[in-house]
Amino acid sequence: MKDAVIFVESFLKVLGVLVAGSTGNQPTLILPHQVTGAAPGTVQMRIKTSQISGDRLSQTKSMVLQDPDLPPRPVSIGHVSLATGGTSLSITLVVLNGEYLNKAKISEGGKKLRKNWTSTWVVLDTDKLLFYKDSKQEALTNLKPGCSPDGMDLCGAVAEWTMEKSSRKNVLQITTSSGSEFLLQADNYHTISKWHDAIKRTADYLSKGAAGKASDKPGIRRANSTEYLPRHGLPSKTLSLPRPAPESLCKKEPKPEHRRSLMFKSSKLTYSMSDSADKNGVKNRLKKFITRRPSMKTLQEKGIIKDRVFGCPLLALCEREGTTVPNFVRQCVEAVEKRGLEADGIYRVSGNLATIQKLRFLVDQEVEFNLDDSQWEDIHVVTGALKMFFRELPEPLFPFPFFELFVEAIKTKECKQKVQVMKKLVLQLPKPNQDTMRVLFRHLQTILTCSQKNLMSTQGISIVFGPTLMWPELDCGNMAVNMVYQNQIVEFILIESPEIFGLQKK
Repeated sequence: MKDAVIFVESFLKVLGVLVAGSTGNQPTLILPHQVTGAAPGTVQMRIKTSQISGDRLSQTKSMVLQDPDLPPRPVSIGHVSLATGGTSLSITLVVLNGEYLNKAKISEGGKKLRKNWTSTWVVLDTDKLLFYKDSKQEALTNLKPGCSPDGMDLCGAVAEWTMEKSSRKNVLQITTSSGSEFLLQADNYHTISKWHDAIKRTADYLSKGAAGKASDKPGIRRANSTEYLPRHGLPSKTLSLPRPAPESLCKKEPKPEHRRSLMFKSSKLTYSMSDSADKNGVKNRLKKFITRRPSMKTLQEKGIIKDRVFGCPLLALCEREGTTVPNFVRQCVEAVEKRGLEADGIYRVSGNLATIQKLRFLVDQEVEFNLDDSQWEDIHVVTGALKMFFRELPEPLFPFPFFELFVEAIKTKECKQKVQVMKKLVLQLPKPNQDTMRVLFRHLQTILTCSQKNLMSTQGISIVFGPTLMWPELDCGNMAVNMVYQNQIVEFILIESPEIFGLQKK
């Protein structure tokens, strides 16, 4: 036991001599893994002795551990020194050699552009971001003389995560000082996070450099170049690379306010009082106008507002025109019988809707028109306008109270009895409905006399005019069943119209 104590004391004396015999200013370097037992390479520390007064101690620590499962990053690190007056700012920049990312340009100079994603080879240089269609090596060989790759200046740029500008995940938005906006995206979060850190770091560094240039016009030099600026007594500052956590993607960062938005807000604040006064004045004038506005009857008497023809109730229209059959119906019937009896598919073929609407506008404005004019040369425009007139009646030609009565009448099995019931119901209709129905069915009888040329039959006409001339007030029943009854009623009245309306057979 005593021998062991003596051995330890001797060892400590020898160790003290060795420590005392070392150079006075040279500190002993004890590696962290020797103290803590950690694996070598986890943390590395470099201590440089200060030999000259005015020099500083330079310490560089690398605390970023790479995931062993991730592929090595294409990163090259270079020290850049920024001299401002008598101080020196040393920053370590990360230059990414290149990688395929999805890029989209959504704004240029404040003007929005159509978003178009493209796969681009992106390279981060010391002061800008370069875009190549292919890899950089292939792109440089294919570039034409005098051409340069697309890129953006990162001085004054802002890099931030965004979830509003795209439905894709892992989207990085870069806003340049000129107002242009770019989107970068990658399916792998670690890949795009690496680019976010490097771009943000470069943009921050360039912004500080631009601020220094505005005052002292400093120079930017690489530490490993021959033009390196000597460092002074102030300690250097090393910017760290903050890596955002995945949860940070879900947080919406506040967007920087541009000069235009600030100007708008200031002008809005400046003129808020005058604007409110103007609004109150407009409201007061509108109130006076509404209280003093003329009545509808006065406007109609002065001719400012005219009653429409399309969509007007049949009784009111006939009373206004002083007739029992609307004038427009008579004009259409005469035009079709004059030059459309032999037209193929008359009333079945649709005319040009724009031309039909033009004719409707003239009719509603009570403008004089001639259906024989060249602009109404297509007879299907006239027939289309006539069908539209009947479809837009607030109450159909067969009034709502008579719909169920006609349906029960068509169910009668005995033909003569059915004719008598139909005739009785027609005679009960209001005079304008009865006379208009008589004129229309007489016209359709004339169409059937030329059925060999116009290829229209009673069944074809009933399919066209069934839903046009009658429909229930409430669509509570089966629409298909109602349509069958509508077609059957119109077809039966068309066949038996000479007996029902007292018409002479042609």
